[in-house]
Amino acid sequence: MSIITWALILSGVGLNAAAQLLLKMATRPLGHFTVFNADTLNSSVLILFKSVPFWSGMLCYGASLCVWLAALAKAPVSTAYPMLSLGYVVVAAVSVAWLGETLTAAKIVGIALICAGVVLVSRSTV
Repeated sequence: MSIITWALILSGVGLNAAAQLLLKMATRPLGHFTVFNADTLNSSVLILFKSVPFWSGMLCYGASLCVWLAALAKAPVSTAYPMLSLGYVVVAAVSVAWLGETLTAAKIVGIALICAGVVLVSRSTV
């Protein structure tokens, strides 16, 4: 695969991961639901619609879709699709730095296995 194809795939993965992180940031003001009903749904929708991280996340999703379509036009789906797993790695790392989340030993092992799988899949196309 060409460098452009790899750039499209990795850009799509990055934009999708950014969307996830921004949407998580947008949900922080919502707090914890003790009851989920029409009132909490309405207030949550209002909070989200006024949120810059929410709209930024939605924009990233839209951009990731466009980039991903371009990537799929150039790459075999059997190679491109597994690369989406890198999003888990990016989200886990950034969530520790930005959101104060923690990584357990099991998560670290899982991330290492994902990385190994991505390397194996990417090398099988050469």
